[in-house]
This record gives sequence, C-alpha cells and structure tokens, in this order.
Amino acid sequence: MNKLNKLIRSDGFNSAMSSIFAILIGLAFGFIVLLVSNPSQAVRGFGIILEGGFSTGAKGVGQVLYFATPLILTGLSVGFAFKTGLFNIGAPGQFIMGAFAAVLVGVKCTFLPAPFHWIVALLAAAVVGGLWALIPGILKAYYNVHEVISTIMMNYIGMYLCNMLVKLYIYDSNKSMSQNCLESADLPKWGLDNVFVNVTGTYKDISTVNGGIVIAIIVAILIYVILNKTIFGYELKACGFNSSASKYAGINEKRNIILSMVISGALSGLGGGLLYLSGANGRHIKVVDVLAIEGFNGIPVALLALSNPIGIIFSAIFISYLTLGGNYLQTLNFMPEVIDIIIACIIYFSAFALFFKSILPKILKKKDLKKEIIEAAEGSEE
Repeated sequence: MNKLNKLIRSDGFNSAMSSIFAILIGLAFGFIVLLVSNPSQAVRGFGIILEGGFSTGAKGVGQVLYFATPLILTGLSVGFAFKTGLFNIGAPGQFIMGAFAAVLVGVKCTFLPAPFHWIVALLAAAVVGGLWALIPGILKAYYNVHEVISTIMMNYIGMYLCNMLVKLYIYDSNKSMSQNCLESADLPKWGLDNVFVNVTGTYKDISTVNGGIVIAIIVAILIYVILNKTIFGYELKACGFNSSASKYAGINEKRNIILSMVISGALSGLGGGLLYLSGANGRHIKVVDVLAIEGFNGIPVALLALSNPIGIIFSAIFISYLTLGGNYLQTLNFMPEVIDIIIACIIYFSAFALFFKSILPKILKKKDLKKEIIEAAEGSEE
C-alpha cells in the first residue's frame, strides 16, 4: 500500500496521468466533431481513428514509425528549449534547412561511399539546423530579442531560401520536387523492412520505415542523459528556471542561451535529414510556400510529453498514429477538413497536460490535510 501511495504521488505518475487525461478529452472532442459532421458514420469513423496504423497491418505500423521519426526530433528540439527556459518556435525553418543540407549532400557528394555518405548527410543536416538557430540565440543572449519573434522570421526566411536553393541545385523539373538521393545516402533499413511488411503470396508491400527511428530513439535517450545526468544539463536547466540566480552562481547565461538554441536547432535539422534520406519511395522536398508541418507538430509533441525526452518518443508515435488513422477517414467520405479539425483538436488539448498536472497534487494535498485534521481531532479526544 505504501508503494502504491508513493507511486501515485511521484512526479512521473502525475505527468503520465495528466497527459492521458489530455488525450482522452481531445479524443472526446474529436468524436463530437464527427457527430456534428456525419452522425451516421461517426462511430465507425472514430473506430478508424483509434485503429490508426493497425488497420493496414504491419506496413501501417511501419508507416506510423516512419512519420513519428521527424516528430521525435522536432519534439526534442522544442522540449529541450522548454527545459532551458526558451520557446523555440523556429523548428520548421531549422527542419527544412537541415533537410535541404542532407539532400544536397545525398545528391551531390557522389564520392562518399556508404555508410559514410548518409552519416555525413545527417551531420550536415544537424550542423545547418544548429547554425539556423544560432542567429536567434545570439539575438536573445546579447540583445534580449525575444526568441519567438526572431525564430518566426527565420522560419519564413528558411522556407523561401530552401525553395530557391532546391531549384538552383537539386531540382527535378519532371516531378517538381527535389531529386532522388544516391542509394549510398539512403538510411539503412537494419532489418525493419522484413518486420513491417505485408506479404501477399510472393508480393511484399514494404513500409518506408528505416533505421531513422532507431537513431531518433538513441538521440532522445542521449538528450535525457544530458539534461538529467550531466553538469552541463543542470546549468542549462538552471538558467531556464531562474536566470538571475544562475548568474549569481557563476553560470554563463549568454553562453548557455546560445548553446541551448544551437542544440535545439541541430535536433530539428537532424529530424529533416532523417525524414528525407529515405530512398526514392520516401519524402522529397517540394517547392511550395508552406512551412514544414513537422516543425510545428513538435510543439504539441513536447507539450504532451511535458518536455520529457523519453515521453516525447511515445507522444510522437501517438500523434503519428492518430494522423495516419485520420487519413483513413476519407474512405467514409468525410471531408479532409474534418480530419484536420479532429487532429487539431487532439493536438490542441495536449497543451492542457500542464493544467492537469497541477490538479492531482492539489487533490492529494487536500486529502493529506483532511487526514491530518482527523488525526489531530482523534488525538485531542484521547
């Protein structure tokens, strides 16, 4: 009983329950949207959403992991900045610039053999993403320019600059998108193509999932260790919690702000590399005036996980799972806008995880206070 009571009062249990409550409320609101949109198909449509990638077998599960891969990295990017007191809303720009760097290396660096080719491409993505976040970091550290404003501006600069560079260097005019990377630059499958595949006779319908999901999980664990087990991580979080006290303690606030933004940008850039180095059947950079949605989706992923790097792995998979399930709603003739509304509602309510996290401690505190009063009254009677 004492162990159960200790578990209920732990911060980890509180965080997990607050996220679960947020998910349930978001799903309930999504069901209401389905009822309003098409009452006769609402229950069936809700079931399709809950089925997610499982509705198409092993390949569907593989696709969930494939689309979750960049979300893990952008979620880590936003969550890492949150932990250090910054709001990096520039993940879309850092993501697409990192993606361009990875694809450029994948297309042009023909002299690099595998596995060095894809490793160099990923390193280029992380470096360019970090450099793209360096400018807002410097502006924040030395001129107190709010990072939200500067990163929003960098998003649009990155989007238009990427469009221009793609057209100049790696454009496939026949397909109106970036060229295919060389096979040596494609991320290895590491046996996942034999796991997440639908087999019909001699035909194999292979998912796009690759070793990127493994790399993303390793990076998440590494960020967790850095934030919670190292002096460097402690200093970064200390600056986020109380910059004045950190400065008084001798921590270099300006350096930590810049490093935090650079690491955050590098994570987003790496996410772009992991998504686009997926072979001819994977994603390609399109020349469109739209910010990378993977960057913005990193915000709800981080909020749902309360910026915990390990929790971000699961929240990214969950968001990817719902998104894929929502896409299958079109088989019931639901309008695409309805699907977007449902997914947006679920993502929106993920922000309430922080609100729910404050409720359970208050309930337990009232319970403890009531128990103390009863015990005190019984003691006075004796």
